[in-house]
Amino acid sequence: MTITVLLFARYREAAGRDSVQVEVKDGATLGEVWERVMSTVPALRAETAPLMACDRAYARRDRTLRGTEEVAVFPPVSGG
Repeated sequence: MTITVLLFARYREAAGRDSVQVEVKDGATLGEVWERVMSTVPALRAETAPLMACDRAYARRDRTLRGTEEVAVFPPVSGG
């Protein structure tokens, strides 16, 4: 299945685009999607702990996808 992954902040800058499409097997997890993103955008290979969202809600890497979800990734943030 084809998943469109929205990229934010330094991930978008590293990729040079707002989103990337990746092919994953049916029933893939968000973690598997991130692995494909890193292989598609070599500049992101060092990013091991992205925040991930599925349908506009934070989600864990073990979340299984149906292929219709909106997926977004962005770098960890800190605040004070």
